[in-house]
Amino acid sequence: MGKNEKTGLGRALVKHHNQMIQQSKEKGRFYKALHKKVLESVTEVSDIDAVIEQAEEADRLFSLQHPTPNLLIDLDSSSSSSDMTPEQRRELQKKEEALHASSLRIPRRPPWNAGMSVEELDANERRAFLIWRRSLASLEENEKLVLTPFEKNLDIWRQLWRVVERSDLLVMVVDARDPLFYRCPDLEVYAREVDKHKRTLLLVNKADLLPYSVRQKWAEYFCHCDILFMFWSAKAASAALEGKKLKEPWKGQATLEEMDDPHTKIYDRDEVLSRLQLEAQEIVKMSRKSSSSTTSPSSDQSLEGNDVGSSAPKNVVVGFVGYPNVAKAPQSMLCSRYEMIASGVLPIDRMTEHREAVQVVANKVPRHVIEDVYKINLPKPKPYEPQSRPPLASEFLRAYCASRGYVASSGLPDETRAARQILKDYLDGKLPHFEMPPGMSEEKANNENNEEPSLSEMHDTDSSDIENSRY
Repeated sequence: MGKNEKTGLGRALVKHHNQMIQQSKEKGRFYKALHKKVLESVTEVSDIDAVIEQAEEADRLFSLQHPTPNLLIDLDSSSSSSDMTPEQRRELQKKEEALHASSLRIPRRPPWNAGMSVEELDANERRAFLIWRRSLASLEENEKLVLTPFEKNLDIWRQLWRVVERSDLLVMVVDARDPLFYRCPDLEVYAREVDKHKRTLLLVNKADLLPYSVRQKWAEYFCHCDILFMFWSAKAASAALEGKKLKEPWKGQATLEEMDDPHTKIYDRDEVLSRLQLEAQEIVKMSRKSSSSTTSPSSDQSLEGNDVGSSAPKNVVVGFVGYPNVAKAPQSMLCSRYEMIASGVLPIDRMTEHREAVQVVANKVPRHVIEDVYKINLPKPKPYEPQSRPPLASEFLRAYCASRGYVASSGLPDETRAARQILKDYLDGKLPHFEMPPGMSEEKANNENNEEPSLSEMHDTDSSDIENSRY
């Protein structure tokens, strides 16, 4: 083969390659035009494509008499509350929550019926969703409020609407260490709006990371507030299926009699399924009984022999809602992006400012616990500083990097790598922490709780092992 022939063959291959790339790009634009997108959660709007898409959607749904507002939300904008003490911020939070509680709601599905066309239903849902977005954008103008990142993908909310409508019982999965942070009371209200007989049950996951006395206090709180709940541990259930048994993270656990208490026990897989089926069946029976009581007398006589309200339904629907994609309740209205990262609501790997998120961990985990878990010595507060202050994120990260030998290419401590590992340990339970129910201070909890974390057992498990055994 001559030299010219080789050159011609190479050019032909390059030309064919470029044509294939162009065809792929055109195909991608075609599917994008048809709105055939992969379903994914969107909590931030930062690229120009998202801005253009919102502008086009607003222009399509509304006339010129309804100008499109700026929907860009600066989640990290500084506010007047940033210089306040924690006590002053909490007081301000309570006032603002009470003032704007009615506006902080999850989006409702607009009224619909089976006679509507797909186009009409889609337009109504998009219009209602955009109005909801505009109401939140107006709240962002209040300098005293900093809304948490919320779901901006309409398709995610459509999934939630379908789950609520089709479920007899709605199960909300929350983290046992701070259940109220992940609970969304407005979702419970919305479920009752769809059907007054629907109920919501809290599946309190990671309950094995709580001392028994703390579970007992939360059980009392849930019962007092008439909240259906169950304590559960996905990790313990997975270990049981594999024939393994997890080590107790707390010394001095409850007795066998106390563990058999249906309010405080940690349910296994089969017990959870049985309880959910029983609760859903009770809801369906109440709904049927209510429906039969509203029928005419003649209908009652014809249904008398069937005993409509007493028979257990064969098929029930239980819907599960996970906390990451659910709008936050008013309690967390002023919670920061970094608190949501530390709580696992926003992904750790997308974190851009690591010190602020690590500071959340340092504020919640006692100093001596951090030192015992990681076998490090944190710098003590200066003489002129409060001796009880939590460690600074910079102090924590530098001490961790020094003990692990984390060094970046610049020769400085690799704080980003350290922050990611610390946050994962915080989420996975290597750093023990928990919140108490409202009205109970930490001092009272410490006085009543004599259980201590088994830190020596926690040291036997490397961080990388914990990362591979997620909840």
